[in-house]
Amino acid sequence: ELKQPIIMHDYLTAGFTANTTLSRWCRDNGILLHIHRAMHAVIDRQKNHGIHFRVLAKALRLSGGDHIHTGTVVGKLEGERGITMGFVDLLRENYIEQDKSRGIYFTQDWASLPGVMAVASGGIHVWHMPALVEIFGDDSVLQFGGGTLGHPWGNAPGATANR
Repeated sequence: ELKQPIIMHDYLTAGFTANTTLSRWCRDNGILLHIHRAMHAVIDRQKNHGIHFRVLAKALRLSGGDHIHTGTVVGKLEGERGITMGFVDLLRENYIEQDKSRGIYFTQDWASLPGVMAVASGGIHVWHMPALVEIFGDDSVLQFGGGTLGHPWGNAPGATANR
């Protein structure tokens, strides 16, 4: 009835109960649920009293969603590579070994719980492609917004360059 393949939802502002309800509805209706994380920096960038994004990522995996913005390691949402890849792996892998250097403090076995696809977005453009593919691999989502529309020759060349 909606005639759309995907819904974008902010799980932090709406809350986990709303997200879980929407996630179940989307699965029942064959619609992808793209998760945004607006406001996350207010929660997870404060080292003294914040909640690390690793915890928010685990909560999302329990609550449900198909993909989420995770940062990029390059671009405007860059973060420490090991830590970023630690929570990316927590989102998409079924089993992950303890590795404190990546922020994985204990072995995590998700059993049959579906994974969440990491979306690299935020200030990325065609010149970041080699690094993004090397970091995230070819089983990832790379979202080019301003990096496409802000191409010096226009939108169409930006889309062509990113393709």
